[in-house]
Amino acid sequence: MKVQSAQSKKKRRRLTGDDFILHAMALPGFLALLIFSYIPMFGLIMAFQNMDFSKGIFGSPLIGLKNFEFLFRTQDAWRITRNTVCYNVAFIVVNMFLAILLALLLSEMYSKFLAKTVQTIFIMPYFLSATVVSIIVFAFLSPTNGFVNKMLVQYFGWAPRHNWYSNISIWPGLFVLINAWKGVGYSAIVYLASISGISQEYYEAAMLDGASKFQQARFITIPHLRAMATILLIMNVGSIFRSDFGLFYSVTQNSGRLYPVSDVIDTYIYRALTTLNNTGMATAAGLYQSVVGCIMVILSNKVVTMIEPDNALF
Repeated sequence: MKVQSAQSKKKRRRLTGDDFILHAMALPGFLALLIFSYIPMFGLIMAFQNMDFSKGIFGSPLIGLKNFEFLFRTQDAWRITRNTVCYNVAFIVVNMFLAILLALLLSEMYSKFLAKTVQTIFIMPYFLSATVVSIIVFAFLSPTNGFVNKMLVQYFGWAPRHNWYSNISIWPGLFVLINAWKGVGYSAIVYLASISGISQEYYEAAMLDGASKFQQARFITIPHLRAMATILLIMNVGSIFRSDFGLFYSVTQNSGRLYPVSDVIDTYIYRALTTLNNTGMATAAGLYQSVVGCIMVILSNKVVTMIEPDNALF
């Protein structure tokens, strides 16, 4: 027994020495995760405090769940929750459909140069900041010199010029369009990578059987993308209570007329924080979003496990 114990210890020491380079490579990522993700979690105590910066985090008095009352008792709670959830559901469904469609089209291009060019064009909007996107949208919808107003006046004779930043009806669809324009190209790359990993033998057998391109996509490509689509869906569901702050705040120019359709949890908290300077309330809202997002990920993964265990995330 002692001989085996000594051998196992020697083996463990030898493995640690052999993997030193891998451990050293993983160390920066581990430290970054520890410093920026786990240590700041101690700040969650502010969600249960009446934060006083003169006393610090550990000196401020505890007030229980009173910070959460602001979000749940406000008259706007239903509106901002509805907008946040509905928009994110629309974003997930539309972006997933368009990303898969774009990946299928790119994979069928015979010219690799053309495919790479189109792929680059579609992915470029993903790297634009919300400020740049707001400027582009304003160039189209400006009440005075916007491209849309100029086209309507010159070619359709509309007068006077329309103020699109006070027109509630167009913005729900516009939010979905802008979000798709920014995100579809990046998501398509993930699906395109999955398509490139599909064995060509499937397509060769299908062509011998006389299958069309549509049938190949339906019975070969899309089933192979199911696992990746499920994983991305589970991850996106976890962010269903979070929103793209820049999209709903910067792009709309923070127009008060658009609050019924543009006000989401993040923008509402930001305006409340800048007005009330209530750090505890903002922390409570962030904790609420994170907890609900975690629960949504677990539930969605559980549903996937019940339907198709092989496609589950964990």
